[in-house]
Order: sequence, then C-alpha cells, then structure tokens
Amino acid sequence: MGTSSNKKNIVIFASGSGSNAQRLLEQFEHHPHIQVVALFSNNPEAFALQRAQKFGVPTAVFDRPMLREGKVLELLLPYKPDLIVLAGFLWLLPASFVQAFPDKIINIHPSLLPKFGGKGMHGQHVHQAVIDAKEAETGITIHYVNEHYDEGAPIYQERCPVEPNDTCETLSARVLTLEHRHLPRVVEELLLSEKNSSKTPAA
Repeated sequence: MGTSSNKKNIVIFASGSGSNAQRLLEQFEHHPHIQVVALFSNNPEAFALQRAQKFGVPTAVFDRPMLREGKVLELLLPYKPDLIVLAGFLWLLPASFVQAFPDKIINIHPSLLPKFGGKGMHGQHVHQAVIDAKEAETGITIHYVNEHYDEGAPIYQERCPVEPNDTCETLSARVLTLEHRHLPRVVEELLLSEKNSSKTPAA
C-alpha cells in the first residue's frame, strides 16, 4: 500500500497478537481520508506483523538498541505519520521519540487510568489486579503518550462492570470488546478533526 498525500497516515506499533491492529487495518483499508501505512513491532514473532502483511501494509521489526539510538525514528519518518497508535505495544518510548511527535502518539490501556497503570501493567496483569482489588467496574483508556508509562493526557474512557464471578479470561474478553469498538472510532475522530481544522490549499 503506497502513501497518498491527501490521506492521513497511521503507523501502528504492536508487540503481540495485534487484534486492535486488525481492527484498525480493517477500518481504514478503504477509507477515503485515512490509511494505515506501516506496522512496527519490537517482537519478530508478533502475529500483528502477519496481520499487516495480509493487508499489504509494510512492516518493520526493531530491538532496544535501535529504539535507543534513534534508528526507529529514522525508519519511521519516511512514512510521515499523522498519528502513531500503540496497540498492545509494551515498551516505553524514549523521550526523544515522544518529543519528535508531540500529541501524535496515542495508546490504548485496558483499565480506567490512573488506576492499574504503570510499568508491567498490561494484559492479564491488569485484569487480575482489577479482580484482586474487588473493583465494581473497569474499562479502557485511550490517551496521549508521554515519557512515562500510562501517564499521558486521557482522550477517551469507556466503562464496563466487573462481575462477581469474573476470571481474567472473562474480564479480558469484555474489555477487549470495548477496545475493538472504540479505538478505530477515536482514531478516526482525531484524524478527521485534524483534517477539517487544517487550512491547506487544494492541490
């Protein structure tokens, strides 16, 4: 898939299965104004890479030294991302990377931040912590990314109940449904509002 200058460009970062990446790839495959132009992963075994390849979306794999030394930034710049979406991406991005894309990196987290965020709080670790804390509700938070885990400004939250008999698996499934429903919509709204507010002359 080539980049088109009249479309907004999304680059996805994912570490694992990539079910949220799949939803974004589906949502924007034929979108008139938005396209996914690349998927980056820190895990060469990530199933997310195969998902992207099935959509004809270029992929890149990197390690910690590449991220630390700015090589990932170099690989990313040619894609001219209007938005970078962390969809199950588990590493903390360096400050220099975040500063290169101010207010253009967002993350989805499977809890109602600031509860149950921070280093090591991802996937089943989050859901088990919610159950152990006997929370009545949980949900998702879509937020901007800064130099700290899960501390960027919130964009959108959606809630769901925690049932008395919930396990990690049942709670995870309920929260994942929220992620799949709302992440593509929020991404679309962010990019279309930006598109409508830009005053670029017609080509």
